[in-house]
Amino acid sequence: MLGFGGTFAPTASAAGTLISQSRPVLASSLESANFPAGAIVDGDPTTRWASVQNSDPQWIQIDLGAGATISQVELDWEVAYASAYQLQTSNDGTTWTSIYSTTTSTGGNQVLNVTGAGRYLRVYGTARGTQYGYSLYEVKVYGTATSSTAGYVFANPPVTGVVPSTYNPPHAYFHEFQAQCSANHVLPDDPIVFPNQPGASHLHTFLGNTSTNAATTVPSLQAATSTCFAPLDKSGYWMPTVLNGTTQIIPVGTQTIYYKTGVNDYTSVRPFPVGLRFLVGSPAATATQFATDPGYVAGWECGDTYNSIDIPVTCAAGSQLEIRYQAPSCWDGIHLDTPDHKSHMAYPVNGVCPPDHPVAVPMIEFKMAFPVSGDMSQVHLSSGRGFSFHYDFYNGWDPATLAGMVTHCINGGLQCDDTGYDQSQPQKGAVLNSQGYLL
Repeated sequence: MLGFGGTFAPTASAAGTLISQSRPVLASSLESANFPAGAIVDGDPTTRWASVQNSDPQWIQIDLGAGATISQVELDWEVAYASAYQLQTSNDGTTWTSIYSTTTSTGGNQVLNVTGAGRYLRVYGTARGTQYGYSLYEVKVYGTATSSTAGYVFANPPVTGVVPSTYNPPHAYFHEFQAQCSANHVLPDDPIVFPNQPGASHLHTFLGNTSTNAATTVPSLQAATSTCFAPLDKSGYWMPTVLNGTTQIIPVGTQTIYYKTGVNDYTSVRPFPVGLRFLVGSPAATATQFATDPGYVAGWECGDTYNSIDIPVTCAAGSQLEIRYQAPSCWDGIHLDTPDHKSHMAYPVNGVCPPDHPVAVPMIEFKMAFPVSGDMSQVHLSSGRGFSFHYDFYNGWDPATLAGMVTHCINGGLQCDDTGYDQSQPQKGAVLNSQGYLL
């Protein structure tokens, strides 16, 4: 059904609820970083998105986060407007349905009463009204959410208006720091995948926060203690338990959890928001999926055995079984969690975050060692074969402490230990004292 243009302001009764504010936005192109896609939903009438010049078609789309019934769309065009465009909706971001079309637009402020439904709303420009590109100050979508938002946890406030950095800073060999954390309990719980369902998961070995269980929340993490060197790293870290037959094999002593840059521009990495949580890898992965996952580093190792996709059948006596695995390091800026516990995170592409996950955050790398060797024929994970390895992260860092480590070590291009000290550059000092607190 076609809508119509106008210059009147929408009323609450006609428009429904504003459902586009601060939602993720993706555009076909940007004129420059000064005109980001997210400007159209930031509520600021002075910021705008602009496409590249002299190119048709161009588009910009809003992810409403869930299915919605759309009743009205307000467009506030800059001087560079579209003379011909469509409003389109989609449930999957791939197949689109037009709910409004015009070839005689004159730009300005347009309030369009429409009838449509979908998770995504796209403005699809086919003809420019000027010699410039397309430019919008705001796109406001009004309607009613029709699908459940269960499983979505929203950041408050969201991080919008970020453009993935393509800057190449001065070369640094390292841009990382360590978190040294020990294992402290084993439970058949997973507070991310099975929240408030104790016993619903395979066994997990938990490191860091001593309270992590099925009922874990941000307040419960903050109220508990940690077995990490930095007492204010109250994050929950967990992975499937290693078993030799029925005997649990628990890592001995502290294990190294690296916080690194995953993008070329290490100066653009910012701290995790409190409460961010995600799953790395998959307990259902096949051997091929495990070995080709972006997080795969070197597989399983022990003694002289390296790069094994499954747990080796034998390991040299006295050696340890080891695994390294890397997490995605690009965040959508909107969600602390999503129903699949992955979609709000993404891996960089050629060292740059993708446009729909523009916020660079630390790349976590697990480096775990298990004291088992010799005959490994009965060694397996609680989740299955070795290629089912995965891990979970639930951020409980004290914001000031994490920010200090990220700024000094990652943004500063240093190779820091767990105090934020780079022994090759001692003149730059540390971040934490010998008790693990900010200096």
